[in-house]
Amino acid sequence: MIKTQSLNENHRFRALYARGKSRAGRYIVVYCMKNRAGQINRLGLTVSKKLGKAVTRNLVRRRLREAYRLHEPGLKTGYDIVMVARKGSESAPFAAVSEEMGLIFSRLGLTLGGRDD
Repeated sequence: MIKTQSLNENHRFRALYARGKSRAGRYIVVYCMKNRAGQINRLGLTVSKKLGKAVTRNLVRRRLREAYRLHEPGLKTGYDIVMVARKGSESAPFAAVSEEMGLIFSRLGLTLGGRDD
């Protein structure tokens, strides 16, 4: 991922959940908020144990990361983004998850040429 770092501090996740903008879809929920890191995005992924055992959760994480990687060139920079996998995302087709992710990004105004904050 070219301009994205990993988001792994608990206090940043909590801040996003409390103060960030969010949109939900059938397979994922996306929270976002401007960061002070400049020209980079920070991405955090959350996959609950309710989705399955470790192998299943890791599969969902890999799929979310890959879908994000495909959308990354068209995203604005300077945001913290957390994606939460919902029940059903483990068995959903990759194309459906990726399409929904793009739709949610555009609703949040994260896409280039989209809405401004």
